[in-house]
Amino acid sequence: MAYIYNYVFILISALLLNYTHCLNPKLLNITSDYRRVNSYWLPARATWYGSPNGAGNDGGACGYLDSVERPPFSGMTSSCGSSIFASGDGCGVCYQVKCTEHSACSGEGVTVTIIDHCPGCRPSDMAHFDLSGKAFGAMAKCGLADQLRNAGNLYIQYQRVKCNYPGVPVAIRVDPGSNPHYFAFIIEYEDGEGIESVKLKQQYGGWIDVQRSWGATWVLNAPNALEPPLSLLLIEARSGQALPLYNVIPWGWSPGQTYRSYVNFRT
Repeated sequence: MAYIYNYVFILISALLLNYTHCLNPKLLNITSDYRRVNSYWLPARATWYGSPNGAGNDGGACGYLDSVERPPFSGMTSSCGSSIFASGDGCGVCYQVKCTEHSACSGEGVTVTIIDHCPGCRPSDMAHFDLSGKAFGAMAKCGLADQLRNAGNLYIQYQRVKCNYPGVPVAIRVDPGSNPHYFAFIIEYEDGEGIESVKLKQQYGGWIDVQRSWGATWVLNAPNALEPPLSLLLIEARSGQALPLYNVIPWGWSPGQTYRSYVNFRT
């Protein structure tokens, strides 16, 4: 009898897990209303690429590499046309997308992070999101993700939202080509509305400006060897909120390593 009860419990649990997988906003990365930057939806074109349940690519023009497949991005990502990519300013920015014009569309918004520029997205008055297969399927009703992906090309609606990665601090991945005179790095997992500007502070001295190189990569060419530990000051786009990452790059730092802070923007 106990065996039967255990079997029934496991069966019910499996059914509930499958059911909530379709409805749990956290699994779909749905952004709550209070984090919206816009209160209206704009028209866009949506396509998808990569494997049906994959993250699209390896971070592409933004340089996020394989982190796009891991939490907190978790494959909920998108490439985009030039109007959204904005010469790299769009890297790491979040958008909520939804579709309503196909029978498989749920009409519910899902949040994606911009990770790449889409060279095949032709310039037009309408924004273009080339979503990962996973993100494209997330716009579907439960069980109809493959049917929606088979449509391939949809008109959707979108709005810019604040990124929100609960419990995840900002990470700094140092470029493999960095050295004491050339310090390049990528900022990952920042909450909020994207990064407007960055400053760096050595062990001694004040804050100095860091320049955006390409995508999500920032670079400082130093005439003298940098003196760690290094602190970074991130300025959020639109709000201007400042986030200091004190001593985030320690003594003995190494090119190619990722260093996590203990903070993130308030959303």
